[in-house]
Amino acid sequence: MAERESQVRVAMGLMSGTSMDGIDAAILVTDGERIVERGPTLGRPYDDDFRDSLRAVLGARGDVGDAGRLLTLRHAEVVDELRQVAAGRFPDIDVVGFHGHTVLHRPDERRTLQIGDPDLLARLTGIDVVGDFRLADVAAGGQGAPFAPLYHAALARELPHPLAVLNLGGVGNVTWIGRDGAMLAFDTGPGNALIDDWVAAHGAGRMDADGKLAAAGRIDRTIVDGYLDKPYFEAPPPKSLDRDDFDIAACRGLGLADGAATLAAVTATTVARALEHFPAPPTRWLVSGGGRKNPFILKMLREKLRVPVDPVEAVGWAGDDVEAEAFAFLAVRSLRGLPLSLPGTTGVPEPMPGGRLYRA
Repeated sequence: MAERESQVRVAMGLMSGTSMDGIDAAILVTDGERIVERGPTLGRPYDDDFRDSLRAVLGARGDVGDAGRLLTLRHAEVVDELRQVAAGRFPDIDVVGFHGHTVLHRPDERRTLQIGDPDLLARLTGIDVVGDFRLADVAAGGQGAPFAPLYHAALARELPHPLAVLNLGGVGNVTWIGRDGAMLAFDTGPGNALIDDWVAAHGAGRMDADGKLAAAGRIDRTIVDGYLDKPYFEAPPPKSLDRDDFDIAACRGLGLADGAATLAAVTATTVARALEHFPAPPTRWLVSGGGRKNPFILKMLREKLRVPVDPVEAVGWAGDDVEAEAFAFLAVRSLRGLPLSLPGTTGVPEPMPGGRLYRA
């Protein structure tokens, strides 16, 4: 028991997701296997100018190095802010898990790029940093994504199985957890990215807040079928996507509300297609990420999946913080040399340790 307790760390995880909405930070007390305590969290949005600069380097275009430096400076500010918030309960942070921001993901070419400078972050914050989480997996032939399934399984240890944990960020991804602890994970398809792009292209904001536009629109089923007519959806998992593997071009000509409804239907329908690949149907779906706040998408998911579909808050999790917590969890696993990915989660040939430690 004493040896196990000696492995417990206070970790801070950071996440900048494909939705490009901002930085999520969370503190987690863990040994990389158990969740001892979930601590304070913090979310800070990106300003419009920085969001535009991130968008400009998607696909590894433009000045990736400068964007990565600016991204790191913003992360350092968030680390310091959350450290001050948490100082009463957690005066010392042992390690920071820094994911960076994915600007290119081509695992079939053994390429993935997350911008951000873990070494600079360690020097700025005075805390050891684990970064480069996905590189070893992709180099070994894995998909390098999704990367939160081991944390999903730790969170869901006491819940009934089979269970599906769905994250609807810019890209959707799902973790299927069986009764025997077996896991299968993969990207389902577009999450919020296309809806966000559609709304922004019409000068109507950054997102379809509360799904109100989609609720006022009509779904174009022909366009939905066109998105679904891609080899990706029939391909067996594990599999993953780049944010830019899909775009909004097929919806041009639709009105704002009709396009929002159609793209929301794409998200829900691609999630439903995931059922084709599960070893057994889940008895429940739990949804994290920004998509859980879209009632139109959740309504369609309930209609298509015909089992309970709930935001993760229904079981006491924090839907905006799951991915940041996951990278705190993975940072501690990395320090211990434990696998970060499995054959069933990324298709890597064997359980794969990863991450790189940058000393403060």
